Amino acid sequence: MKTDNAQIPTPGDSQTLRHTLFKLGATATIFCTVIIVAVAIVWWDLLNRLISFGRGLDYSGLQALSIQNLALIKQYNPFFWWTVVGIISLIIAYLLHGFVQAIMRRNRQRVVDESTIAHLARNLSRPAREVILWAWPDQRNPLTVGDLQRAHAEMRSGRYSKMQLARQQNILLQTDYERSEPQV
Repeated sequence: MKTDNAQIPTPGDSQTLRHTLFKLGATATIFCTVIIVAVAIVWWDLLNRLISFGRGLDYSGLQALSIQNLALIKQYNPFFWWTVVGIISLIIAYLLHGFVQAIMRRNRQRVVDESTIAHLARNLSRPAREVILWAWPDQRNPLTVGDLQRAHAEMRSGRYSKMQLARQQNILLQTDYERSEPQV
């Protein structure tokens, strides 16, 4: 167990919490990466087929439009198909972004098991544990990965020092000072 003499969370506390968060989020990150790579490979194949289809179109059946109109259609044909590819690519990117956000949101809501919390309790200093308690919004419910992520971000931004300042200000404001009436 770490000594409780520390006045602020140590860099080792941040590293321990970051390592724990990495382990807790690795499955979701790997899953998202695999899905994104699979979709990219499938889309690359479909993209090439779509462009080949556009190149192979025969507009000889449109002779009734006039030679000038037919020449314009053939001239702008590649731009049309690349525009279709671009629009579909944006739609796929938007859907993948939403998918990744949903998976990460679900991972943040995942409850942290007791052995992980015991490991953190053994290896973190008292100030780091206090920051985790501060970041835990409803202590009637178990800690989640999102609570630990927030605690890590707060620890890195100096939350413990802010907590100490708030305690000192609270003590000062609750202390009864002798107030003397000003003499008029």
